[in-house]
Amino acid sequence: MEEAAAHPYVPRDLKLPGYVPITMSMSSILAVYLGASLFVVTFVWFLLGRKKAHLDRLLMCWWAFTGLTHMLLEGYFVFSPEFFKDNTSCYLAEVWKEYSKGDSRYAGRDSAVIAVEGITAVIEGPACLLAVYAIAKGKSYSYVLQLAISLGQLYGCLVYFITAFLEGDNFATNSFYYYSYYVGANGWWVLIPLLISYRCWNKICESASGVETKIKKKIR
Repeated sequence: MEEAAAHPYVPRDLKLPGYVPITMSMSSILAVYLGASLFVVTFVWFLLGRKKAHLDRLLMCWWAFTGLTHMLLEGYFVFSPEFFKDNTSCYLAEVWKEYSKGDSRYAGRDSAVIAVEGITAVIEGPACLLAVYAIAKGKSYSYVLQLAISLGQLYGCLVYFITAFLEGDNFATNSFYYYSYYVGANGWWVLIPLLISYRCWNKICESASGVETKIKKKIR
């Protein structure tokens, strides 16, 4: 019982044998993440998207940011089942030790979380980077691809939140971590995919309507 309570997570009886306490501060973790994200966004905005409209550049920045987040951060979580034992101060392990204060299902290797994150990292991550390329090159499949990824992200968030609710929704150390990590950090992957889905749906409908009109004119 003493060993089970040696970690900071809830529930307190969660068994994490060999747990090594986090060494980086929350501010340090956020600073590295925000700095890396800013670098990616700046690179995409000024180099890859310099000839595109502002909205397309914003979308390219989003897809690059979320794609790398899926592949690197979430990919590490999926393929590192014992990250809580890391004693090397590996940044990625520190991220998940910290985030688990908002949702201990990560440290506890909850099967639903692993499934959602696995699909996100392996399928949606590379698809996001493909979306960057599709927008940059003006590919015909760009809107369909963006809609598919956004719907996948929304589905993943629904599964993530619903399974937590069904299991009692008691996985955060306190209300600060609950609202800042569990709600706040994930909220962007609900709001932005919703907006992108709406835009892509309208674009696809407009395109289909245009084709239909041309066909009707030819028949006449």
